[in-house]
Amino acid sequence: MAVNASAVKELREKTGAGMLDCKKALEEANGDLTKAVEVLREKGLAAAANKAGRIATEGVVESYIHAGGRIGVLVEVNCETDFVAKTDQFKDFVRDIAMHIAASNPRYVRREEVPQEEIEKEKEILKAQALNEGKPEKIVEKMVEGRIGKFYEEFCLLEQSFIKDPDKTISTLINEKISTIGENISLRRFVRFELGEGLEKKEDNFYDEVMSQVKQ
Repeated sequence: MAVNASAVKELREKTGAGMLDCKKALEEANGDLTKAVEVLREKGLAAAANKAGRIATEGVVESYIHAGGRIGVLVEVNCETDFVAKTDQFKDFVRDIAMHIAASNPRYVRREEVPQEEIEKEKEILKAQALNEGKPEKIVEKMVEGRIGKFYEEFCLLEQSFIKDPDKTISTLINEKISTIGENISLRRFVRFELGEGLEKKEDNFYDEVMSQVKQ
């Protein structure tokens, strides 16, 4: 069933879980807020939210270099203790994040980082597209809001579908790892370099190339 934005917001405030996770939980619970909280708890996502306020200043800076040195990624992921930061489990998790960034090329970590002027420009483009499609002006605004959500899913790292498991977002992946490890985890920042970026050159499909390595 369709759920409204206010219910998603209320569930997020109550549990601290990600917006997409809250939306899916409400859909699964047929809009029942209490049941949606239970759904999140069963998946370990509400439990992860309880740790979200804890300080995470340890962690690692991990790199991923695509074969041939054509893409490079550095990502900082924080946890609470040096002990967890040194475990293979945590390091493998951060490497997966770095590989995902190489393949999916996000622009931002979270939607709050997107400049407002970029959002307004995108809304203008989406509005023009909807009107050119012949959509009634009275529903255009709602359509634009829905399509802006797709914009966030495409360009914000936490809202992207994980390349190894497209049924999970990066945010969901982090929450699951929080529940497993028992510490708060924060994906702080990343930088992605692509050989010849900004120069005129032939198009390369790096997503398919990275994915071919994942499957090996």
